[in-house]
Amino acid sequence: MKRCKPLLGTFVEISTQQDNAEKAIYQAFSAIERVQSLMSFHDQQSELSTINRESHIRSIAINPWTSQIIRIAQDIQQHSDGLFNCGIGHRLVAAGLLPRNIDFSNHGFGGIEDLCFIDENYVRSALPLCLDLGGIAKGFAVDMAVHNLMLNGVISGSVNAGGDMRIFGSKAQAIHIRNPQAPSNVIEIGSLANGAIATSGFYFSKRDQIKSHIINPLASNDSKIEPAFSESFSIVANECVYADALTKVLILSRQENHPCFKRYQAQAIRIAA
Repeated sequence: MKRCKPLLGTFVEISTQQDNAEKAIYQAFSAIERVQSLMSFHDQQSELSTINRESHIRSIAINPWTSQIIRIAQDIQQHSDGLFNCGIGHRLVAAGLLPRNIDFSNHGFGGIEDLCFIDENYVRSALPLCLDLGGIAKGFAVDMAVHNLMLNGVISGSVNAGGDMRIFGSKAQAIHIRNPQAPSNVIEIGSLANGAIATSGFYFSKRDQIKSHIINPLASNDSKIEPAFSESFSIVANECVYADALTKVLILSRQENHPCFKRYQAQAIRIAA
């Protein structure tokens, strides 16, 4: 059984060999929709937008999922030496990559490290924030979908959100990614069971004039966008939230053996064009 739905700015495909999984798949899509509604930068009613707008004014009660992903993002920022940073939404806005939902005129911005937990699911910041979870939320949504599938009795299958993919169950699946040297073709890079992979690549950037969405948080120029790259960058990890986030570390560092990969039991794959 296979179902596909447009979510998270891409198409999400859920697949399983079980024929009686319709309800479980529905619940999995509902989980993804929930992540999107909580963590969308574009939706001014999302919890993320409330954090950005008000956390420097008052304490904000947040959903446990939002709490979980913020803690993960803070941990990865610390152990990647700042290469992964969800606290640069204002720079993405300045570069034209995100909508201008926040008044920039009267203050500077802190970072995600300035968002403090005053209780398990309450946060407050000493400084105004402009967080963007776009570099990690898609992988988290995939994990939540898998969690719901398993809760509803699905023993094996996969969830694929535009290159962020998690496979669960004992049956391994072949993993294919686009060939950077011939982007119309795919290459098999191995197989995966009970794990996740996330891949980033701008395979048709020249043809389609695609703009890179990557900004180096350590760069001095606030609006400098990393050039669209022709290589392929993938991370294999136990959970998709880590695979998704760590692709940004790989892209910016160009180090397949970056020290933080070992911490998160992740493996980097870089394929040159």
